[in-house]
Amino acid sequence: MIHGIDPKVDCVFKRILGNEENKNLLIHFLNAVLEPELRIRDVSIMDPYNEREFIGDKGSIVDVKAADEKGRKYQIEIQLSIHATLTSRMLYTWSSIYHSQIKAGKNYSELKPVISVWIVDGNLFPDTEACHTPFEIYDRSHNIILSDHLKIHVLQLPKWKQEKSAGSEMDRWIYLFREGQNIDTDNLPEILNTKEMRKVMNILQGFSENQKDYLLYQSSLEAMYERNTWVRDAEESRKREKQAEKKAALEEKRRKQAEKEKRQAEKEKKQVEKEKKQIEKEKKQVEKEKKLLEEKLRQMEALLQGKMTDISDDGVK
Repeated sequence: MIHGIDPKVDCVFKRILGNEENKNLLIHFLNAVLEPELRIRDVSIMDPYNEREFIGDKGSIVDVKAADEKGRKYQIEIQLSIHATLTSRMLYTWSSIYHSQIKAGKNYSELKPVISVWIVDGNLFPDTEACHTPFEIYDRSHNIILSDHLKIHVLQLPKWKQEKSAGSEMDRWIYLFREGQNIDTDNLPEILNTKEMRKVMNILQGFSENQKDYLLYQSSLEAMYERNTWVRDAEESRKREKQAEKKAALEEKRRKQAEKEKRQAEKEKKQVEKEKKQIEKEKKQVEKEKKLLEEKLRQMEALLQGKMTDISDDGVK
């Protein structure tokens, strides 16, 4: 291989899984990841690979959409940038496909399951070491599945560990998307030495050796870098806004706390002043009562003195 080709780049990814000529690879990929009870035998690709959609298009987000022989819908997408709204986007794109199946007034029985597979080149769920995380609508407390129409499978590429791999078909695909850019097609590792993986290697080699395809790859790669840079910048801007909002909220909380403490201090001051006035009032009352007592005492002493004088006068007589 002359150039290292990354299979995660849009145009390469879609030629591998979204090309009618390589439909067997899409079928193999879906069976490998989903492991359905009844294997998928055939699919129809809704938006087949077209190289013109990648030429000069800096803003497209490419996914693969297909339907199988039972009418079930599939969406496969590569995501290289992790951002806060990614899980919301997963639900939104799933719902868009599900909603598009019927028009207003149609019977809901016409709805078929929609299964999304997201290949994520990042750590979307830090709380788990699992590489493959399948999601569905499930009540864990009562062990009840609401519906089998919603399933979203997430493959976190950085969490795949080859030494723990059992060499399943899904492992091959994960290894391909993780390491494809660095693989020597003339000396394939054992995990990729299968019919399907060799066909993928031929696709990568075609992008490497065909000048037109390589220029298309370079254009798509640049668009991907620009898009991911924009996403990272937007995410950083969002984080800064969140931090500013958090700081402002903290300052507002401190201001309100300071105002509360000030009001409490003023209230306590007024209470102290009130108690001080009450003490002064009681003091005055005590002093008043003291004077009254003293006056009564003087009156009693005077009265007693008068009586003593009368007694003395009677004795003289």
